[in-house]
Amino acid sequence: MTLPEFDQVRQIVLVVDDSPESLSMVASAIEEAGMTVLVARDGQTALELTKRIQPDVVLMDALMPGLDGFETCERLKSGPDMIQAPIIFMTGLSEPQHILRGLEVGGVDYVTKPVNPDELIARLSVHLTNAKMIESARNALDAGGRPVLAVTQAGNLIWTSPDAKKLTEELSGFINTDNAITDTRFLEWLSELVKTPLSKSLPLELGEKENRMEFCLLGVRTRSEILLSVEKVSDSEPEELLIDEFSLTAREAEILIWLSKGKTNRDIGDILSISNRTVNKHLEQIFQKLGVDNRTSAAVITDRICRQMEA
Repeated sequence: MTLPEFDQVRQIVLVVDDSPESLSMVASAIEEAGMTVLVARDGQTALELTKRIQPDVVLMDALMPGLDGFETCERLKSGPDMIQAPIIFMTGLSEPQHILRGLEVGGVDYVTKPVNPDELIARLSVHLTNAKMIESARNALDAGGRPVLAVTQAGNLIWTSPDAKKLTEELSGFINTDNAITDTRFLEWLSELVKTPLSKSLPLELGEKENRMEFCLLGVRTRSEILLSVEKVSDSEPEELLIDEFSLTAREAEILIWLSKGKTNRDIGDILSISNRTVNKHLEQIFQKLGVDNRTSAAVITDRICRQMEA
């Protein structure tokens, strides 16, 4: 069985197993499917390998001497250097508690030995496709000018878009090696977000001098996944720039800034204490001055102008 072509670059599969026989069989099946195989005979070697090369998917044996597969997976999926690649357990352990343990530490699937090569490649195909779609979605957020991160209510980082990761890394002491956000002000702000309607939520600014970031709530999918945007704060007022650039009134610039932060017309009305009808009338004038016909285009232009100002 061959794997679907995702692009011109061969997919890299890291196989972590202490059994030479198992490694040989699995590696042959993977190479026949058109992928590149990296091999690690133990968990520590796998950790060191992923610091140099990022695999597209990991096949992990659970039982190994020293660092077992469960602990290796947990380390690969935590901390600031956590890998994005899906991890599939490949082991003779098939009891429910073992499967549950594998999922709890960050695995996405569980294949029992002896491995059926066709089934293994089919599962690889599914998880590579899903991982590629997730990566594309996160990159699209950055391309649209919206660095985004997802956190739990307790402040644990679930995932970030690439640009959001760079921005949060600029905040000294913001996140620890266990991938948990430790900033007290952020955690206090976060705990209030789930109690506050989206329209009433206010942004949080962290950092000092030229290294300040603003976090805004985008939505709460569940209590276990809170979506936030993050952007660098400039000393210049974006409203003033928009007023000068597009001949906007102060109120129009204010509305446009909130629109670019993902707020709906109703949200903007509540924040500025004006009616929804008034917001609509202002937006008609804003769209005309910007030369656009919808809020998405207006938001993109606003983000671009503000980013140019920051640069």
